[in-house]
Amino acid sequence: MESPTTEIIHHILILLLFIIAVGMLSGRLASWLRLPDVAVFIVAGMLLGQGLHLINETSSSLINQLILTVGSALILFDGGRNLKLSGLRKVWITLSMLSVPGVIVTTLIVGAAVHYLFGLDWLVAFLAAAVIASTDPASIIPVFKQVKIKERVRETVESESAFNDATGSILTFALLAAVTGSGSLHIGTMAWDFVKTAVGGILVGAVVSMILTYLVAHFRLGVLKDYTTITMIVVALSSYLIGDLIHVSGFMATFVAGLIWGNADTFGLSMDDKLEETASFADNTSVMMRMLIFILLGSQVNFRVLGDYFWPSLAAVLVLMVIARPITILLCALPDRKVKWSWRELLFMMWVRETGVIPAALSGMIAGMGVAHADVISAVTFMAIMLTILLQASTTGLVARKLGLEVKAEPAASKPVGQK
Repeated sequence: MESPTTEIIHHILILLLFIIAVGMLSGRLASWLRLPDVAVFIVAGMLLGQGLHLINETSSSLINQLILTVGSALILFDGGRNLKLSGLRKVWITLSMLSVPGVIVTTLIVGAAVHYLFGLDWLVAFLAAAVIASTDPASIIPVFKQVKIKERVRETVESESAFNDATGSILTFALLAAVTGSGSLHIGTMAWDFVKTAVGGILVGAVVSMILTYLVAHFRLGVLKDYTTITMIVVALSSYLIGDLIHVSGFMATFVAGLIWGNADTFGLSMDDKLEETASFADNTSVMMRMLIFILLGSQVNFRVLGDYFWPSLAAVLVLMVIARPITILLCALPDRKVKWSWRELLFMMWVRETGVIPAALSGMIAGMGVAHADVISAVTFMAIMLTILLQASTTGLVARKLGLEVKAEPAASKPVGQK
């Protein structure tokens, strides 16, 4: 007879191996259909979860929370690792506007829609909107791994998705406190929480990454050079953990840590002899993490709740996609005369704004607290996840081609031997 501990271990191993096997098959199907794999992963999860009941992991389970946390941290780190500081310096005005005022604008517009569509109190309506107001890096970064577009657009959208999570989370918690407590918002407290959470996350990620990058890449003191790949994982996860432990943005910390790691040459450090090794490992890890995250996420879509609120949820998410997002881009990116965004670039940014892991986690937390109208918030959140990933993520490549923003890959013959 197996002990309870052995049963748990077997359950976890079976779940992981099953999801990875399904993920590999789904990835091949996505490649054949020329779709981003996250879209196929979430459909596979919906089929195997609520459809066939082969995956029954709840959103509150330990293994689910561990996969979401570790997976999102590693994907965020990889996103930061692939960005160039020189590129971010060029678009910092747009990025700052999208990351803070942009989330507030989106919350106000979508909140008004939720208020009138569902007949909810204003605070509850804005709470539902705040949950889905930020874009999701775990969804967006993998899409841009497969769809190559103009660098400054990619860097802006990926960085926005990392930085605006802090704003979205802080706004959600402030509104949640108002809904469950005093019924009023404290703007000063919200502003301080944002500074503490966002700036604290940036500082944690920068300090952790600078120390460990130095120990890997310094030409004389690189004592960890033989453990570069292992150190990379330590940087990503320790940045998140330290940030979370001291109550700043762990996800912001791991993104900034990746940014520092990927720009080591800017600080006079060199990892050129380890680039191929670390890039291959990071790419494979990122693929496996998004298999686990999005198949699990799809398996937890609550079709009963979605059915109860289908039409108003659909209308609210369409407002998010075709009204709130375009207005946000126009208000936050168009005034940036330094960058001088073209209308094609603006249209592309209007279309790309996937919702995913972080909103799902916030929605699950609200449901777990028993907040009034949590079922409405869950319905709107899952509708946003399904519609943005299945519609927007799957058409990102097509939209990029139509707008002339896709960057063609080099012919295989021109690549160095051994390069994929």
